[in-house]
Amino acid sequence: MIRPDGTRGEYDHVVVPEAVTVLAMDEHRNVLVTRQWIYVHGASQWRLPSGRIDTADRDPEAAARRELLEETGVTAGRWAKIGIVHGADSFTNHREHVFVADDLRAARRPSLEPGESDLSVHWLSFDRVFDLVRSGEMPHAGSAFAVLMTGAAGHRT
Repeated sequence: MIRPDGTRGEYDHVVVPEAVTVLAMDEHRNVLVTRQWIYVHGASQWRLPSGRIDTADRDPEAAARRELLEETGVTAGRWAKIGIVHGADSFTNHREHVFVADDLRAARRPSLEPGESDLSVHWLSFDRVFDLVRSGEMPHAGSAFAVLMTGAAGHRT
């Protein structure tokens, strides 16, 4: 690689597919959250529904719709993009497209992949989810970004 000063150097990095995270909130300000074992961190974590963008997804919103339905069995009538968060910028190109969804409807049972067999779905108040982020119990970057941005937009009491 060529550094900004023009000299040559080595730079290790990991290239990964982009991903999505969804903050799905009902009319009572309850949020759909998941809890599952995260292999690379060696622990169970609270997260918002999230996952990679597959080649079959036409765009990040399509991936977000798919992930929400697969992990929770819920669909949403309204979607808005919150933004993009970069995870571990100095190590990977990882980009996470973050959405907020409402006008929620139960559509079917979740259809989990084999590696998600322990994933459980919970409804928690937005304030409780905000507290999970603040206490470090929801360390997933996309989830924390979604919660903090939504709180900053005035959804916190």
